[in-house]
Amino acid sequence: MSAAELLEWVLASLPEILVITGACVLLIVGQFVRRGQEHLLVWASVAIVLIAALATVLLAAEIRPAYRGMFIADRFAVFFKMVFYLATVLTFLLSRKYVDIEGIAISEYYVLLLFALTGMMIMASAIDLLSIYVGLELMALSTYVLTGFLRRDRRSNEAALKYVILGAVSTAIFLYGVSLVYGLTGTTALEGIAAAVAGQPLDPALLLAVVFIVAGLVFKIGAVPFHMWVPDVYEGAPTTITAFMSVGPKAAGFAVILRVFLNPLIAASDAWIIVAAIAVATMALGSFVALVQDNFKRLLAYSSIAHAGFAVFGVVAGGADGIASVMLYLLIYAFMNLGIFSIVIMMRSGDFLGESIEDYAGLSKWHPGLALLMLLYLFSLAGIPPTAGFFAKFYVLVALVERGFVALAVIAVLLSAVAAYFYIRVVMVIYMREPKRAFEPALTPAVRTTLAVTAAGTIGIGLYPAWFLRLAQTSVFGG
Repeated sequence: MSAAELLEWVLASLPEILVITGACVLLIVGQFVRRGQEHLLVWASVAIVLIAALATVLLAAEIRPAYRGMFIADRFAVFFKMVFYLATVLTFLLSRKYVDIEGIAISEYYVLLLFALTGMMIMASAIDLLSIYVGLELMALSTYVLTGFLRRDRRSNEAALKYVILGAVSTAIFLYGVSLVYGLTGTTALEGIAAAVAGQPLDPALLLAVVFIVAGLVFKIGAVPFHMWVPDVYEGAPTTITAFMSVGPKAAGFAVILRVFLNPLIAASDAWIIVAAIAVATMALGSFVALVQDNFKRLLAYSSIAHAGFAVFGVVAGGADGIASVMLYLLIYAFMNLGIFSIVIMMRSGDFLGESIEDYAGLSKWHPGLALLMLLYLFSLAGIPPTAGFFAKFYVLVALVERGFVALAVIAVLLSAVAAYFYIRVVMVIYMREPKRAFEPALTPAVRTTLAVTAAGTIGIGLYPAWFLRLAQTSVFGG
């Protein structure tokens, strides 16, 4: 290995190096931060992420393979990393007040979020099944701990335990699929696998390997039948972590799915019926079970499952348009879901949790501005025009129809109509019920900034969807 080659490797992975180094420094420095100065940890964490984002943008002009075929910095990875940066920075801002209320304002909280971010970044750039595994586990182990960060809360402890056990099972399944692929092709590099399966008849053993790898990755996006952890984890985890997990790790899981299954394993086309079945089952379960939820965080958990199913329809469509539609969908979902969770976090005050749907009764009378924002996010999640959520679903449907999957497109539309009901139900509670009690939301400058960013994203993409779609299209595997 020459010095020039080492320099290229460092440049390719410079954003990851910056984040992980910053996290390690923060872990040490955080031990010397005095009580009452925890806000310094927030701004230091935000600064680390912004520096990494700047490095990512500066290095985006060139495709940089690294570590002998295990890692690549291309436009595809850059797009997803920007989604990760958005989710992480907004989570830090939302945490500014929340961690004080919950008594978890310690440096380890921010360090673990940075470790999770690093894992997601590695997943976006990984082009080898083993480097995918490294990134996946770094992300997963960090989120396991963050889920149980409310140590005195039984729900948080239970959620973390369930997440760890089910996550370990999914990882084992994924690794078994990797071992089968290696045995069949002699390599774990995605390019090597692509070369090995190209032009070959479908091997039943390869199909089995695809099933195992799909199962391992489907767990990370919370799709059926590996969705069972989502409601409990979303309800039990700190709400800021729930917001983070609903966007960042989900996008990272889709980044891996797109790299793995729309490139090297395309020859295993008979497996697409499995992916289509997962998409339908996931969206159906998420949409119908959400109808009977009274806890708002659990409702958003099943909403997350339903949205994961809709995004999987884009994976089924395949091709450049299908990939771009999924990427745009995840970007839009980040804005609208972090926005809705911002309001949930803001409602946390004293003994008032803001987790029941009834807690939002009469919000329009006490805080009409917040009610209007809630309406925006809920309509966008429901896919009602002209919000960004409508165009997220529209482009996925277009990709399905263009590839001949008209029946799947019709199913997706019908299930979206079902899902719209539980969003409108919350709107009715906000605007048509009398308030049960007066409360004062924690509207800090950091939360106001988060609301401004998420609202601007939800409205802006709705006004100029074509520009953002082109951005996603030019980012597909390096554009």
